[in-house]
Amino acid sequence: MSIDRETFENASEDELEKLSIPDQVLGFLAAHEDRAFKAREIASQISVDEGAVSTALSRLKDRGLVEHKATYWAVIDDADRLKGYSSYKRATALFNEQFGEEDTEAWREHALREPHPSVENEQ
Repeated sequence: MSIDRETFENASEDELEKLSIPDQVLGFLAAHEDRAFKAREIASQISVDEGAVSTALSRLKDRGLVEHKATYWAVIDDADRLKGYSSYKRATALFNEQFGEEDTEAWREHALREPHPSVENEQ
């Protein structure tokens, strides 16, 4: 899987080894910005389960980073928006390094046991 040059130059070796599935998917699509792919094709190219790729694509679409038409997916044609996503990831990594990562179990202890009212209204 390829990554963009900015990520290559600014990320540590550890960060590059631990790219999340959405990062891998977005990186693949960005490297092939002139084409659109089916989730199955992306999964095959980055060696990730198709279900995980589909979930990542949906989340990336919600963030406005990819476009979807029929069964095809493509990266958006907005370099500034894509840079903003990359910058957010680096900032989060920096804060995690300085202050430590959030404790998932601590969040779960205080999480609601029932769906949020906005989710209930959608059903």
